[in-house]
Amino acid sequence: MFKRKKHATFEAHIPLTQLFKKADGAIKASYLIMGAANIANKQYLKGLIFLALEISWVTWLFTTGLKAYHNMITLGTNAQGLVYDKKLGISVLKAGDNSMLLLLWGMLAVIITVLFMLLYRANLASARKIWELKQAGEPLPTLKQDLASLLDEKMHVTLMAIPMTGVLFFTILPLIYMIAIAFTSYDHNHLPPKNLFSWVGFANFGNVISGQMASTFFPVLAWTLIWAVAATVTSFFFGVILAMMINAKGIKGKKVFRTLFILTMAIPAFISLLIMNNMFADGGLVNTLLINAGLTKTSLPFFTNPLFAKLTIIVVNLWIGIPATMLVTTGILQNQSEEQIEAAEIDGANKFQIFKSITFPQIVFVMAPSLIQQFIGNVNNFNVIYLLTGGGPANSNYYGAGSTDLLITWLYNLTLNTADYNLASVIGILIFILSATFSLLAYKKISNSGMEA
Repeated sequence: MFKRKKHATFEAHIPLTQLFKKADGAIKASYLIMGAANIANKQYLKGLIFLALEISWVTWLFTTGLKAYHNMITLGTNAQGLVYDKKLGISVLKAGDNSMLLLLWGMLAVIITVLFMLLYRANLASARKIWELKQAGEPLPTLKQDLASLLDEKMHVTLMAIPMTGVLFFTILPLIYMIAIAFTSYDHNHLPPKNLFSWVGFANFGNVISGQMASTFFPVLAWTLIWAVAATVTSFFFGVILAMMINAKGIKGKKVFRTLFILTMAIPAFISLLIMNNMFADGGLVNTLLINAGLTKTSLPFFTNPLFAKLTIIVVNLWIGIPATMLVTTGILQNQSEEQIEAAEIDGANKFQIFKSITFPQIVFVMAPSLIQQFIGNVNNFNVIYLLTGGGPANSNYYGAGSTDLLITWLYNLTLNTADYNLASVIGILIFILSATFSLLAYKKISNSGMEA
């Protein structure tokens, strides 16, 4: 087992402003020259590393960093265009600034500066530790001891270094970049490198909420919420009913029924959706059977009529959503207290009253977090819409969206089909706000209900 070293008691972690007043000259110098305190106290390698990193950052700042900051603010001033070449006697294409790359390099410059600020803070923390140990009369750690601590009390730092670097460059940087795009004019009329785009503030948000895009945004938002509620509620209730039927007393072959329904989970959802797409097409299996049975003379517009398409999506989603709910509900029912049920029966309660007052509340309480997760998942359910209807049927009143498009599929269309990256970024931010707000409120409600219970 790893053991922490115990140090004598001393004034721990005084504010850095007070340290500057109390400390000696070498430690004060660390506020300007990184590593000065380490070098003065014979921690030469550590001090030289701090100093080298500071020199590297200052050199980078004046050679590249300031220019990157300036370019991020302007997003370029020289547009690509034709320039007459006197030697050739013809107009040639002259490369201009690439706003997309300038924004990206600017973001990297900000991250580099933030990392340097953290390094500077580590330098001051090292200087403070030297002062504290000297005040306590303890020896300063050697380089070997510092390195050994990375496999002991600082093991968490060692283990998290590489993952955090990956998160920084592959998650945080793209996320910040996406958010920044929402405040620019980066659309189909301003595609780099041919065209420059610029900062426009909150104009894109105004365009989506109260401008030209509002006539598309609010209907798509309304359908997204209707779909999310309908898909979550129907899958839950039918899943509960199915589980109750399978687990009812007197039902034989329970394992067989469970296995049959769980098999639908074993088939990848995209395969099921593509099959359903063919089955409900105008000349598909469902319409063919209905016509042959004499129930209809013409093919039903499952995907060509907006109302039919929306109802079809909700019904088809049951095939995907019910088995998961059934499986969880079965586990809850099998762990339900038989004594509680028997006590209710002795008191004269019928099966419906037992379900209403005992079984159903327990199911809801246990599955509440899962229901929240399912709701958020349905808000962002790209596969069902894209693979089943493709967002159709087309709607001439919408910009870049069809009658069954959700916010997430509209975002996809704005990105790949119309190249309106700024509007897509705004939609992404609004989806996050919607999902985060609902999740926080719902989880808070669950927590309060649990405490009251």
